[in-house]
Amino acid sequence: MTWMSWLSLCAICLAGAVSPGPSLAVVLSHTLGGGGRHGMMTGVCHALGVALWALVTVAGLSVLILESQALYRVITLAGAGYLVWLGVKALRSAGGGALQAEAGKPASLMRAGIDGFMISVLNPKLAVFFLALFSQFVSPGMSLAGQALMIGTAAVIDGLWYCLVALFLSRTGVLAWLAQRSRAIDRTIGVILLLLALRVLQLQA
Repeated sequence: MTWMSWLSLCAICLAGAVSPGPSLAVVLSHTLGGGGRHGMMTGVCHALGVALWALVTVAGLSVLILESQALYRVITLAGAGYLVWLGVKALRSAGGGALQAEAGKPASLMRAGIDGFMISVLNPKLAVFFLALFSQFVSPGMSLAGQALMIGTAAVIDGLWYCLVALFLSRTGVLAWLAQRSRAIDRTIGVILLLLALRVLQLQA
């Protein structure tokens, strides 16, 4: 892979990472509820899910997922169910972070990591994204080092983006401002997640 190809890959991965969606909402919520460490843990584990989808794509398995309507539907419905669960938790939150384990107590780092991983791994649209993305860069007979570089690039850019988001929020006055409005933010996050789940279900109907 040439430097220009790699830079093009980086640009596409960055564009995908910064696109707002449920992943950003989950990172925001864990940062608000537990601080920068929780937000960064969510981001790092989200990147692991991205790496898994990238690996699946490079291995050619994403084609099987997209061609198998039943498998794609199962993953999609599981993702919608997870969004509903997160959305309900957010709506029931008393403030201070929509994904708190219990009132007044932030979720554990493990919980933050699980939420970050699950929100990415239960998103089959990543298979579509990577299939469209990697098809431009994967060539017949491509070395394992080249494949590893592509997978690592996607994961590192995704993880760095969400870690930067968590760091920015936790190291500036933004987090304090958000904390003062945490209950309204929790409700907003809950509504967004439920609407996203509803949209997924409508597309599957």
